[in-house]
Amino acid sequence: MNKLNVIQKMGTNSSLQLIVCFYVLHLLAWSRVQRCHCLVPQRSIMSIGGVLDLVSLMGKQQKIAMEIAVQEINNQLSFSKMDLKIKDSHGNSAQVIASVMDLSQSNQVLAIIGTITHNEANLASEFSDTIKNIPILSLTSSAVRPELLSPRLPHFIQVGNDINIHMQCIAAIVGEFKWKKVTIIYELNNGFSSDPGLLLSLSYSLRHVGSEIENHLAFPSLSTLSDPKTTIENELNKLKKKSNRVFLIVHSSLEIASMVCEKAKQIGLMEKGSVWIIPDEVAGFLDAVNSSVILNMQGIVGFKTHFIETSEAFTKFKFKFQRRFALEYPEEDNIHPSIFALQAYDATWAIVDAANKSSQSKFSVEQFSENILSSNFDRLSGKTLSKNGQLLQLPSFNIINVIGKSYREMAFWSPTIGFSKNIVNHKIMEINLNNDSSEVFRTIYWPGDLQLVPKGHNNEEKSLKIAIPSNGAFTQFVNVTYDQSKNETSITGFSISVFEAAVKHLPYDLHYNFVPFSGSYDEMVDQVYNKTWDAAVGDTSIVAYRYHLVDFSQPYVESGLHMVVTEQPAKSKEAWMFLDAFTKEMWLTMAAMHIFVGVVIWLIEREENADLRGFGSILWFLVTVLFYAHREPIRRPLARTVLAPWLIAIFIVTNSFIASLTSITIAQVKPSVLNIQTLKERNSPVGCDGNSFIVKHLTEVLKFKPENIRKINSMSDYPAAFENKDIEAAFFVAPHAKVFLAKYSCMGLIKAGNTFRLGGFGFVFPKGSSLAADISEALLNMIESGETEQLEKNMLNEIENGNKVDCSSLESNKGKKCRDLDKPNSCNINTIMANMEMDNQIFFSVLFETPIKDDEKSKQLHRNKKCRGECH
Repeated sequence: MNKLNVIQKMGTNSSLQLIVCFYVLHLLAWSRVQRCHCLVPQRSIMSIGGVLDLVSLMGKQQKIAMEIAVQEINNQLSFSKMDLKIKDSHGNSAQVIASVMDLSQSNQVLAIIGTITHNEANLASEFSDTIKNIPILSLTSSAVRPELLSPRLPHFIQVGNDINIHMQCIAAIVGEFKWKKVTIIYELNNGFSSDPGLLLSLSYSLRHVGSEIENHLAFPSLSTLSDPKTTIENELNKLKKKSNRVFLIVHSSLEIASMVCEKAKQIGLMEKGSVWIIPDEVAGFLDAVNSSVILNMQGIVGFKTHFIETSEAFTKFKFKFQRRFALEYPEEDNIHPSIFALQAYDATWAIVDAANKSSQSKFSVEQFSENILSSNFDRLSGKTLSKNGQLLQLPSFNIINVIGKSYREMAFWSPTIGFSKNIVNHKIMEINLNNDSSEVFRTIYWPGDLQLVPKGHNNEEKSLKIAIPSNGAFTQFVNVTYDQSKNETSITGFSISVFEAAVKHLPYDLHYNFVPFSGSYDEMVDQVYNKTWDAAVGDTSIVAYRYHLVDFSQPYVESGLHMVVTEQPAKSKEAWMFLDAFTKEMWLTMAAMHIFVGVVIWLIEREENADLRGFGSILWFLVTVLFYAHREPIRRPLARTVLAPWLIAIFIVTNSFIASLTSITIAQVKPSVLNIQTLKERNSPVGCDGNSFIVKHLTEVLKFKPENIRKINSMSDYPAAFENKDIEAAFFVAPHAKVFLAKYSCMGLIKAGNTFRLGGFGFVFPKGSSLAADISEALLNMIESGETEQLEKNMLNEIENGNKVDCSSLESNKGKKCRDLDKPNSCNINTIMANMEMDNQIFFSVLFETPIKDDEKSKQLHRNKKCRGECH
């Protein structure tokens, strides 16, 4: 029993000894391991989060670029290691939010890089407070102004371009080719649908260049479509039924844009006359797409962010990128890094550079974020961030044209300079601020191998129905005639000619048909307002009460309201009215001087000149010398010296007397009524065009009584109305008054009173019509070039040429004195000028003692008789 107890105690002690021995050995081993760890320093691990759409080509390139940056960083750092944790969002906004939350909570990441919009990050911060302490570098294009960033995201940094600049670039291209209406196509992803300000920005930029959005086409994100090709084809077929052919893909992934172009080509939307413009996120990958995508995009114009591809750093990166991308994605044909890969590469390096700076001092998120913004290294994308998270240097874009197996770079564009031919000129223009893009787009190949600028609309669109007034009083402006033999309606006139000339100035073809309208002008305007007619062309006055219903073009002729009345010649003067040619003092001075000169000559000549000895002889000499008809010879030189200056004085005074007497004897035309106040005081009847606005203007503005207004619907009825005393005055707009007075210049009618200014003649269009602006621009070009003025002169010349026959027949029947409106009698003037010419001949014949031929006197008498016969 005792032995047994001894044996048991010895077993127990042995077990304890074994346990102690094992424990000691374990401690020794652990100490050795620790000693080894102390001898070999451990690298600390820093993690960077990434949220990318790895289904898309953009996401694949961004992933490869970030991995290359991490590999380069790990090769350079000795005591730390960079770890990259990438989440695949599959292009889904909800997955982006979930990935951001997962990275911020379960992983200790320094920062998160990815295609994360501000709205997505803001929603994620609502569920996780840790996000506000993590810098987020967004690779998407910005759509939010810095001052509108959420306070919950103080460290949200924008790396991608400002998308508003993209909208400006698209609008600049549209404005360069003067397309007035466009169709926009976009994909509802990455916050594009959640921010209506983007479309407003595009709409504003388009309006700035004279264009507008006519159609919208929005596609859901590719990940949400079960059959994307069928959906795209159905939506494009809807656009095919519409006339607009300017398609702007303003925001889309490469995958959606490729499908859109493929289906557009299949259904005929890539033919001649069409225009397609692609954005940066599509054009930036054309170097990396396969040949089928390029084939479907023939003739497309786009823009891609410009960056330097000739630097040594980019060459090294490109080599690494192509090798790594080919290993990981062997199914991709072409491998070329895009601007989006460079942005992801630069963003990764910015985080590492900021972490190194932060490790040298006490770490704080604020300082770390500040270091990211101020990081200084050779950026492949060429972009520098500012303190507010926006790009300090605005991007410039290559304008490209897809042709053949690739594309051509045609020009450069930047928001500050505009277009330039090449980057060298662009930099020079940036210095000189001299923007001239007239020679930039000379060799563009549009869809269908068209080299002319497409019109941007379907040539098969229906013609516009344009109303014209068929019963206007003045057919010189719009004249509708029907030829029964040919069964044709002819529409001519000044207004029609102006409109047809303006259409030729439009940058596109305009199909239209004139439709005669028999109603009043106000009714015609109302029917344009309610869209019965697409427009109205004619002598339509622009007045205020019409302006709120429709849009008018630029006035093609100025206007005003004129009053036309009969003329009242001044009363004939008395027989002694010739004395009014000179003043009384002048007559007395001339008589005294004449007698004095005669007496002096008589005193000098009386002793030797027998013809001037008697007193009666000198009196006869004084009378005849006035008409240069004296026959008494002057013998003494002294007498000739006295007589010669006096003959010159008589010549000057005689011509002055004839001119002054002419102005007195010719009757001055005066209006029978001076102003409208006289008409209203007399309750005088007045006439005007019954179909025009003048009736309303006379009653409501000028306050004429309605019963005193006579509506006259034909220009030829006005002369009879004046002659029969049916009206005492007629009111016309200025262009009509000019035509009327040119037509009836021999009727003794004249303009009187003040001219009431009006808006002029214009063409009528529905409210909001872009055609109104186009026609206005064309009319301005015509006015500045003098084309409109020449058309008006041609119209007036035709009227005046036809007026000569009317005047001659009118004068022969009535025996009236032929008289041009507001002009003196031409026969009187011709007679006076001929008489003055004869007097000149007589003066010089007397002065130099040369006789006048009798045939000259007979010719003058014949001219006088002929003129009197023509004008009486």
